[in-house]
Amino acid sequence: MKNRAEKLSLLSEMIAFARIDDSLKSIEYQFLLGVAKQLEISREDFDYLLDNPVTHIHLKSHSERIVQFHRLVLLMNVDSNVSKKEIVRLHNFGLRMGLSHESINRVLDLMESFPNKIVPPGVLIDIFKVQYN
Repeated sequence: MKNRAEKLSLLSEMIAFARIDDSLKSIEYQFLLGVAKQLEISREDFDYLLDNPVTHIHLKSHSERIVQFHRLVLLMNVDSNVSKKEIVRLHNFGLRMGLSHESINRVLDLMESFPNKIVPPGVLIDIFKVQYN
């Protein structure tokens, strides 16, 4: 992903997801700040996004959508307190990204069998590969 607008959109989407419970926990903030650093978004721009969401940009690349979905799975599980509302929202985010309903459900089902409910990247990619082919 090269486009700054896409990066800001991804981060803004993640911030919105983290605030599903109308708050942003410290651990979620730190996780999102780490993602911002990975995306080469400055702390100032990140803090600005907290109060000023940007327009959603649909990712064209299937692999980028899978990576973003994985980030959302990690974000959802970062505080070890997953609500039904978060799972439904994650499922809807995945569908909105154009990911397979079956793959999303498979990830959510398998999530319970991994430590800290974190699906390893390789497993997640394999799930989406099966549905993509």
